[in-house]
Amino acid sequence: MSGFVAGAPSPSEPLRRFFQVARGAGLRVSAAEGIDAARAVDLVGFEDRTLLKDTLGLILAKTPEEKDLYDEAFELYFKRDEFAGKDEAEAEDHVEGGMPQRGPQMGGDGMGGAGGQSLGQLLESDDRAALAAEMEKAAREAGVENIRYFTQKNLYARRILNRMGLRALEREMEAMRQSGAPEYLSRAQVLEGKVEQLRDAVRDFVERSLLLYARGETEKFREELLKSARLSNLERRDLDRMRVLVRQMAKKLAARYAKTRRRRLRGQLDTRRTLRRNMGWGGIPFITVWKQKRIEKPRVMVLCDVSGSVAAMSGFLLMFIYALNEALSDIKSFAFAGSLIEVSDILEKEPVEQAISKIMQTIGYGSSNYGNSFADFEDGWMQFVNNKTTVIILGDGRGNRTDPRTDVIARLSQRCKRIIWLNPEYRSAWGTGDSDMYRYAPFCSLVTVCNTLRQLERVITDILEDAA
Repeated sequence: MSGFVAGAPSPSEPLRRFFQVARGAGLRVSAAEGIDAARAVDLVGFEDRTLLKDTLGLILAKTPEEKDLYDEAFELYFKRDEFAGKDEAEAEDHVEGGMPQRGPQMGGDGMGGAGGQSLGQLLESDDRAALAAEMEKAAREAGVENIRYFTQKNLYARRILNRMGLRALEREMEAMRQSGAPEYLSRAQVLEGKVEQLRDAVRDFVERSLLLYARGETEKFREELLKSARLSNLERRDLDRMRVLVRQMAKKLAARYAKTRRRRLRGQLDTRRTLRRNMGWGGIPFITVWKQKRIEKPRVMVLCDVSGSVAAMSGFLLMFIYALNEALSDIKSFAFAGSLIEVSDILEKEPVEQAISKIMQTIGYGSSNYGNSFADFEDGWMQFVNNKTTVIILGDGRGNRTDPRTDVIARLSQRCKRIIWLNPEYRSAWGTGDSDMYRYAPFCSLVTVCNTLRQLERVITDILEDAA
């Protein structure tokens, strides 16, 4: 099995590398779980693959999603088929039963392999278990677990082959050809074929190592690119991954801000509560209680333009707000194009993808009319706005040359705590054509470009931080 071979530095080394692979695959492996796993492996050993997999799975995989990730990581890490063509079980028995079987002793120049054998001896004896062990040992010495990029495959393959003794074997094969003796020429020809098989096996080994060790870094790099990419430019194949990122980001913020927080007011003793707490000691204040100020969660009303020009951005914002319900109390969500409707109930009662689809089918993709939409909001919901309300408006401010109704926004700004306008267009486009952005801007506390997931996260974080 890969990762546990003769000559390994310590029995815990393959387990440490497997933890590295598991974390890269998305599993959360804490230090305590790592210790528990190591103790379990001390009991069950590495010999029984099924027992090992079941044992580690009980400790490391805590949800059905993690179970799938664990199965994939385990099978990839403990897979050993570099030398196909021979019964794998036989090769496994060679390793698991003790030291690998040896081929006949032959002369040869080259680095010592298993039991002092050279690479040429291992190839001619066709001792696949010993070759696999040597490959893994050479890979460990070459630092293959540090591979991160596709372009490094040939570099690590060459390092592994050199440490296995390929250079010495190539010199020996050249000497055989130079001798001209038929038996040496035949032997060199056989070795040449086996060396090509070895090269292929090493390349496969390195490629699998890239999948193992670089997966976490690759995913992280891809996530960073997606977070910084303009939402309107995303390809369809990236949408599922973006939905996962939105959920992760929202849950992270929710975990940070979900509970009502309290700010300690140092120096202000709560006398009444202190006396009550110390009744058991006759009122002597052994335990002091300080006054605290309750920090209210922010009250938010979100108005999303779901017209055709900003539909993609609106969908992500609705998804983000959907997942932030635990962090933000009393959220009211609205969608508008030519008119405005409240969508809070839809977001609360249905799965997020179905909710967004229903909203877009109901009112989305039409031509925007900001004036009508703001008038609808004033008629139906302005009465619920107070000086604790934060109003977030997502839209490009393009009303197709209709009345912008800035008077409604002016009255809204007087009633609410602040208006934050997130515009997916670049600032250079504001005020051009049918854009009324500069007419609305004076009534807003913040007007900013927001067309990436990272910018969206920053704005929502600022709202929550301000409430703290």
